[in-house]
Amino acid sequence: MLIDLHTHTQPLSYDSFLHPDDLIERSRAAGLDAVVLSEHDFAWDPEAVRVLANRHNYPVWAGIEINTEEGHALVYGLHEYIYGMHRAHELAGHVANVDGVMIAAHPYRRQMPWRWDDEQEYLDALARAESNDMYRFVAALEILNGRGTLKENTFAQRLAETMGMPGSGGTDSHQRTDIGKTATFFDADVTTERELVKAISSGRFWPVDRTGGDLTENPVHYDVPADLDAIWAQQAEQRRERELAGAPEFRDRPAEHPHVHA
Repeated sequence: MLIDLHTHTQPLSYDSFLHPDDLIERSRAAGLDAVVLSEHDFAWDPEAVRVLANRHNYPVWAGIEINTEEGHALVYGLHEYIYGMHRAHELAGHVANVDGVMIAAHPYRRQMPWRWDDEQEYLDALARAESNDMYRFVAALEILNGRGTLKENTFAQRLAETMGMPGSGGTDSHQRTDIGKTATFFDADVTTERELVKAISSGRFWPVDRTGGDLTENPVHYDVPADLDAIWAQQAEQRRERELAGAPEFRDRPAEHPHVHA
């Protein structure tokens, strides 16, 4: 199924022009199977989300996009903002307490090379990016952001490929024209929030550019590959190798926050 894991609505996200009802109906019309409301540093009341979902007879869940010192994190399974979450390791502790899961949102931000055509500068930027402390705690990197440019999403894709990390897709919708541009394919049916958390933690998902090329030049993301199991197995093997090599996302990893699907 196709789920948009990253959306924003008014008035809870100050910079969004979308009403929740509008987002839901237009997401359905765009062919998506479910959406997650991920407002900026604000948690939806779970009962209000259930009312929305029932009113539209459409799967809707609520996450939070948390602004941390290490970048933005999309959090699933947590329904409150607690002081201190601006530090990734403290956020990770709260997420672990509720058996939640996190994805690093638009990981290209503040990480991009100044000169795109200088390969060494590009590689240096990737090396700095993979040392982000948040990546010790996340299940995936958002490698298709609906508001990202080709260059930005390409950087995120190369970062995930370097790390062997699963990639997700989210529209980051703030207005009607954002809706439906990308989504994350899950190979299992997701009917509850707990199933969503479990599905993300498993790493068995794939980001799809539903624009056919506006978000990425890599055609492997224009649809769901037939050999996904082989791709996931390769990613898992790469993560195991990086763990043995002491890669940054495994270095000094707190025992109470194991790296998901490692």
